[in-house]
Amino acid sequence: MIVIDLIEATSYTAAVAERIVEGQRRGRRRGELTIATIARLAGVSKPTVSKVLNGRTGVAVETRQRVEALLREHGYRRPDAVLPAATLEVMFHGLESNQAIKIMRGVDGVARNHQLAVGFTEVDDEGTSQGRPWTEWVLARRPIGVIAVYPNITPSQHAQLAASAIPLVALDPTGQPVHPTPSVGATNWSGGVAAARHLLELGHRRIAVISGPAQYLGARARLEGCRAALDAAGAPLDPRLVRVGAFSFGAGRDFGRELLCLPNPPTAVLCGNDLQALGVYTAAAELGLRIPQELSVVGFDDIATTNWCWPPMTTVRQPFTEMGAAAASMVVALAAGEALSQPRTELATTLVVRDSTAPPSRP
Repeated sequence: MIVIDLIEATSYTAAVAERIVEGQRRGRRRGELTIATIARLAGVSKPTVSKVLNGRTGVAVETRQRVEALLREHGYRRPDAVLPAATLEVMFHGLESNQAIKIMRGVDGVARNHQLAVGFTEVDDEGTSQGRPWTEWVLARRPIGVIAVYPNITPSQHAQLAASAIPLVALDPTGQPVHPTPSVGATNWSGGVAAARHLLELGHRRIAVISGPAQYLGARARLEGCRAALDAAGAPLDPRLVRVGAFSFGAGRDFGRELLCLPNPPTAVLCGNDLQALGVYTAAAELGLRIPQELSVVGFDDIATTNWCWPPMTTVRQPFTEMGAAAASMVVALAAGEALSQPRTELATTLVVRDSTAPPSRP
């Protein structure tokens, strides 16, 4: 775990600490079930239940799952008002992602205002960190709350944190969580509309769309925003010009090559993210096509590379720093026992016009 500006728990302000402890007390009103009762129902000892609650090792997988199921079933909340560590935990699937630094910056700004440190955990495709479920690490450290920049949080993991009064907020640039977790996102549909309208205003009508994975609601929203804008302009999206795949450079390159090699290729390609768009840049270069003279390209996200590539890329900006700050503010409020005014916050996307788009050179 990387810790930014570690602040000793002793410096944690009395006012914030008191609010968080009081918030934990309020969160336990769902029931007074004891560890002893859970242990008896599970057929295990009280120390075993305690290990599960605190994310400690030494518990068999089947036993852990049985205890966790009972904790969820009975809505267990820790009866002890133990002061958590003065830390916000941010859980990433890929710390090397292009959005991570901006999100970290936003979280850290709010954390500093509340005299909190920020810890980061990296999670792999299997939902583990250093060979253990990420929830075990979090439970062992007991932060005041968790921000999950990870789309695959399960109801079981959500319940594990809830049982220990650790609030969870999902920050998902690709969609909304499937469980009732407070979340922060961006206006993906509106971003798709803005990108498509920009190309339409330039005169493009044969527009291709490379979308992200179908299971991501954000990817679908971007695609449907493009489709809606094109339909409204009387230039419906040709299904033969739609590709759906990974949010990756490789997918953009391969799909770009397919689209540009069609008998009647598109004059513009609108991509689900900037990595896909960079892949289209490569496909165009391999085929000897100039951007934007012979092909316009639009990305989505506005990662740093879009301003460094040539030509600089037109893209839809997601406000990652502001999203990180919003998620951190929600976690701090929940940890203090405050009710959120709304469980879902969406921040506006913005079209950033650079040099990768121009009027088409052919119909």
